[in-house]
Amino acid sequence: MKHIFYLLAVTFLFSSTAIAQEYKKQLKNANKTLAKYYLDPVTNKGDLATAIGMIDGVFTDELAKGDAEAWNTKGQIYNEIAKGEMNRKIVDPAFELPTPNAGLISLESFQKAMTLAIKKSQTKDALAGIRENEDYTNNIGITKFQMQDYNGAFQNFNAGLIANRVLKENEQDSRLDDPAARQDQLFYTAVSGYFGEYKKEAMPLFEEIYKTGKAEPIVYEALFNQASENKDIDKAMKYLEEGRKANPEDNSLLFAEINYYLKEGKLEVLTGKLKDAIAKEPNNVTVYTTLGNVYDQLNQQERTAGNAAKADEYFGLAFDYFKQALGIDPKNFDAVYSQGALYYNKAASMTAQLNALGNDFSAAGTKKYNAVKDEMDGYFKQALPFFQQAEALTPTDQNTMIALKEIYARTGDLPKSNEYKKKLAALEGGN
Repeated sequence: MKHIFYLLAVTFLFSSTAIAQEYKKQLKNANKTLAKYYLDPVTNKGDLATAIGMIDGVFTDELAKGDAEAWNTKGQIYNEIAKGEMNRKIVDPAFELPTPNAGLISLESFQKAMTLAIKKSQTKDALAGIRENEDYTNNIGITKFQMQDYNGAFQNFNAGLIANRVLKENEQDSRLDDPAARQDQLFYTAVSGYFGEYKKEAMPLFEEIYKTGKAEPIVYEALFNQASENKDIDKAMKYLEEGRKANPEDNSLLFAEINYYLKEGKLEVLTGKLKDAIAKEPNNVTVYTTLGNVYDQLNQQERTAGNAAKADEYFGLAFDYFKQALGIDPKNFDAVYSQGALYYNKAASMTAQLNALGNDFSAAGTKKYNAVKDEMDGYFKQALPFFQQAEALTPTDQNTMIALKEIYARTGDLPKSNEYKKKLAALEGGN
């Protein structure tokens, strides 16, 4: 029995050795093919594709996954793919990268090789590959950023930061040894993450840039927005104040603050901020319409509270800013629609008062009822031309059609009201 067991053990050992020799052979062939490619990348470009197939075959063997040499070879192959595809992209800007993650795969492979290295030469080869990889992921990151593929840009720019860290830990030179290059890398990595889906990862990078004292406005804006979302208002305002001091001519922080107050519903504060924005950007129609909408909200608040005089004051200011917006852009739909909405909402606010008077059948009650109804109908009639103009600008706007249907119904023009009822039904039905 002992002899049989020994025989089985020897057979197993022989089989394992044979398998190991097979993947080593594939790895050797992949390295030879890659070396041939290096001799003449233009003439032998097909050898790179062959090497990819070979290295993929190598990693079907579990033993290869624990071999630093195999991972270094994979890193070198994907470095060459990244290099070749980017060279083609420079010559032909319309060229789409067939392997956009080549630089990332390469870096990951070299990092894996370092964790498995048992020889100094294997670590040395991995570090050399990582240093080369820095250039490729940076170029791919730039390309992705220009294409507004911010997730891809972040991944590649961030790979450059990872590569720099690995190289510095091993006392190797890096392209980011230049402080200006590192600052740029931090900035574009952070901005890419902020514009893409890596906002959380971007924040520590913005913080690092902020601490250098040489920050662009977007750095302060991002940190302000994050602190605001975290309800750390003191910190948010600190970023805002420092950002404005560092960038007095830039308006982005002002608009970030305006958006914050809009979200918080702090209308009284907003009016001053929006007037500052108008002073800085007098031809920005959106600022005028936003200020008009803020005054409209204040108008509605005061009207609901029963402060008619104050409500009318805000009404007039809202109408005026919508009018100023149309002075810049006569076909601005939002401004035209909003003017109509001002009168429509003022009329609608009188419905409760009218209903209350409807229960008083005395002569005096009837007189009051008719007076209020006439005033309400007057506001609806004043709203009508603005909604007609809004419809001409955007014929398929559902809110405009609803307003027109209601105005015609309230002013007694039932055929017109039914016409808009049919239009709405057709729009909702997709006809």
